[in-house]
Amino acid sequence: MRLSSMADYAIVLMSAASRHCGTARVSATDLAEETHLPLPTAQKLVSLLSKAGLLSATRGTGGGIRLTRPASAISLADIVEAVEGPIALTACIAESAPDCAIEAECRIRPHSGAVNDAVRGALANVSLSSLSAPEAAKALPAQKVSA
Repeated sequence: MRLSSMADYAIVLMSAASRHCGTARVSATDLAEETHLPLPTAQKLVSLLSKAGLLSATRGTGGGIRLTRPASAISLADIVEAVEGPIALTACIAESAPDCAIEAECRIRPHSGAVNDAVRGALANVSLSSLSAPEAAKALPAQKVSA
């Protein structure tokens, strides 16, 4: 499984927004500059994240962007779902998977929900505040690369 670029950028943008939490509101332009994302991408993400209830954006003088709740109450799952929709490793989680050629004979489908729930649960256990902390990178285990 690999996150889309937009989901990845949303995590980066939310992390930057969380560093401004408790201070003055920040603009999409500020977040774009801080994260090195193109401004149209940052604006699109602010719109998606606002629709999902993770950011609040106010226009005009004194306006700007802020988190709608503390960074510790926003999970990686919340951010990914705001951009990607429900987390699902398999398409067959839906009642009918019209693209599946083996749906009628598939023995894995009954277990798809458990797999998807496990992945979502893992992402839900990672808070935005833990991603934004400078020491978070040191606390994460190194990935093993096989040759």
